[in-house]
Amino acid sequence: MPDVRLASPQGTWILLTTVLGSSMAMLDSTVVNVALPSIGRDLDADLAALQWTVNAYMVTLAGLILLGGSLGDRVGRRKVFVVGVVWFAAASLLCGLAPNAAVLVAARALQGVGGALLTPGSLALIQASFHPDDRGRAVGLWSGFGGVGAAVGPFLGGWLVDGPGWRWVFWLNVPLALACVPVALRHVPESRDRRAHGRFDVPGAVLAALSLGLVTYALIEAGTGTPAVAVAAVAGVAAGVAFVLVERRSPDPMLPLDVFASRQFTAVNLVTLCVYAAFGGFFFLSALQLQTVAGYSAVGAGTALLPTTALMLLLSARSGALADRIGPRLPLTVGPLLCAAGMLLMLRVGPGASYAVDVLPAVLVLGLGMVTLVAPLTATVLASVDVSRAGLASGVNNAAARAAGLIAVAALPLVTGMGPEAYRSAEAFEGAFRRAMVVCAGVLVVGAGVAFATVRRPGPGCRRPECRCHGSVTAPPLEAGR
Repeated sequence: MPDVRLASPQGTWILLTTVLGSSMAMLDSTVVNVALPSIGRDLDADLAALQWTVNAYMVTLAGLILLGGSLGDRVGRRKVFVVGVVWFAAASLLCGLAPNAAVLVAARALQGVGGALLTPGSLALIQASFHPDDRGRAVGLWSGFGGVGAAVGPFLGGWLVDGPGWRWVFWLNVPLALACVPVALRHVPESRDRRAHGRFDVPGAVLAALSLGLVTYALIEAGTGTPAVAVAAVAGVAAGVAFVLVERRSPDPMLPLDVFASRQFTAVNLVTLCVYAAFGGFFFLSALQLQTVAGYSAVGAGTALLPTTALMLLLSARSGALADRIGPRLPLTVGPLLCAAGMLLMLRVGPGASYAVDVLPAVLVLGLGMVTLVAPLTATVLASVDVSRAGLASGVNNAAARAAGLIAVAALPLVTGMGPEAYRSAEAFEGAFRRAMVVCAGVLVVGAGVAFATVRRPGPGCRRPECRCHGSVTAPPLEAGR
């Protein structure tokens, strides 16, 4: 049984290590969107290249995050975490050195691989190291500090873009890694799950990433009308079908399909897909809208969206407690509707938009909607499966959210008629942005309808979330297994 106490020096070092590691990924998930216009100008990149700058990272992260968690259980959690941190930092260094968009996209894909190793690994280290009496508080501190990193990210990213340049957005990860790795090697005990056995599901992981990548390519390049687009679309669907077949027949699948036998689990993941597709599209396009159309600086655009994360940090624990009392159905219905209202309020944001009058009301309503739904979403996912599968259920839900976000970033410019150079023209981008906000609001309304029709109050004695405080806008919090 793990026996490190939180108040001990070793406990402090372990918490510091995991916060530093997870902060790398949390920062990266929020700062890159703010840097996109500057990246486009500097590398002479079109809109498709900016989409890939976001999605190359998400493809490998979403496709491999389940494998990353199981790898740590079998090989060693500290070992995989350290490899992930070093990998992520090396890929970040390459991102900052990228001479063109193609190299940047490839480096971002490599970053996603590192993220898939360190993201589940940081929480697993806490779960495996701390005494059970201190574990809940340690997870709370870890998620709280990680949320602060997510909140600071847009402001810090904007300051770097306006100051030394967008490349420092990526280079920022290198000193974090240099601080994290020695502490991990010196103070964090190694651990693994002695019950874990069987082969790694490498075919399943490869097929998942391949399917996401091909479908993303088809959506981003659909406007070109080339035969390669049709080939990629068919191949992506085929890879998805092959993934399901492989998982069904594998003795040790990365994604055991019987977890979807729970109707509640399936329903909540459908809600997750709707909600995080809208969030992914919103945060990708809003950073461009504020800079291209409203004329904000990078730091202004990053700071403008900060209230959403701040509200989640301040109120997510209370939202979870309220959902425990009244059940998840109402929060999971009202939350998406509030988010939809926030996105429709963004229609007021145009040239010369006032922050206090036009932007702030929208992000406050959006933030309140996110507060209302995220904690109950996680709690319902955990409650819908057996306690022994809580870690798996959380990982699936997290991966689903990331996959939804990347599909939205790929599809929204196509659906709304954005041309390759749209982000360079305020007039062209503004019209497409307005259509995109209406689409995102519609998707959220669908999610609210699914929640109202399918979500029910969990039974007694189910697993409750340990991550009570959460600040990420790209995916729900991960929960470790027990």
